[in-house]
Amino acid sequence: MDMGVFIPIGNNGWLISRTAPQYMPSFELNKAIVQKAEGYGLDFALSMIKLRGFGGETEFWDHNLESFTLMAGLAAATSRITLVASTAILTLPPAIVARMATTLDSIAPGRIGVNIVTGWAKAEYTQMGLWPGDDYFGYRYDYAGEYVKIMKDLWSEGSCTHHGTHFRMDDCRMSPPPSSPIKIVAAGQSPSGMRFAAEYADYNFVMGTGVNTPTAFAPGVAPLVEASRETGRDVGAYVLFMVIADETDEAAQAKWELYRSGVDADALAWMADQGSKDTKADASSTAKHINLPEGAVNFNMGTLVGSYATIARMLDEIAAVEGVKGIMMTFDDFLVGLDAFGTRIQPLMDCRASRLAVAA
Repeated sequence: MDMGVFIPIGNNGWLISRTAPQYMPSFELNKAIVQKAEGYGLDFALSMIKLRGFGGETEFWDHNLESFTLMAGLAAATSRITLVASTAILTLPPAIVARMATTLDSIAPGRIGVNIVTGWAKAEYTQMGLWPGDDYFGYRYDYAGEYVKIMKDLWSEGSCTHHGTHFRMDDCRMSPPPSSPIKIVAAGQSPSGMRFAAEYADYNFVMGTGVNTPTAFAPGVAPLVEASRETGRDVGAYVLFMVIADETDEAAQAKWELYRSGVDADALAWMADQGSKDTKADASSTAKHINLPEGAVNFNMGTLVGSYATIARMLDEIAAVEGVKGIMMTFDDFLVGLDAFGTRIQPLMDCRASRLAVAA
């Protein structure tokens, strides 16, 4: 079972709360996090791309780094862990991103992936004059399909001629090629998003659900499993959870209640407003999912709260769900949380026993 970390490229990580740890993003913070993750044998680190924050008292995600340039620095500062950079596909042409990813692969051969962000928050793009109109909500995965096809052609063939609905490429050239196939990651939650992942991606993120309900997300994986069977491709689910751990269940729960007591209502209201822009969104889509009650404190993911032993047990339960190939974690305090995972939680996990044995 792969384990990864969703690094805090934006301020305050994923807790929309006045009483949660408050911090700004920086290269040094993310370097320390990814080096710890690598030291504890985690398999991958992913950085999001966020172009406009939610505001509120905490200025949630108003302060963000850029994904590809951050990952270039992290690639040079690591030696084993896989690094996944994100592209907001409305902002950068696919041929440029293909070359950027190949450059990353030159720094960290065989350790690079690209996360495809189609975009659900309209204001991120209207502020730059890049929003193509609300019809985009309906065709964004067709747009993303052409985008990825162009990148894959450039990586594998060194050239691309493509006359599609959204892109036109005339003998576009790219060299040198990457040292090995670059993995594609997606995060579609709707049926169209799952179909896109099944056709073009290697992994698709599925959002964990609820608090201490580790397998409640399982129905969300089933459409990906079925769509992958139809395409004949092996596409695994990476499930997203926040880990809040302590010595005892009671101590961890006290942290969680503290964070919930300080919810930043104004930031939450902005998020809900953006999520409502896609009026035709499926109930399973990201736009709808972000407005679920647990999103009030913990952005768009399930939460595991408990002692180190309790967390290890729940992570093993997640790993046993059909279709799951990995778990991507966030933490309330990333440096403390990674140390707790590496030294207190991971050694108790059955699904990581073989990895730890090889490392030893």
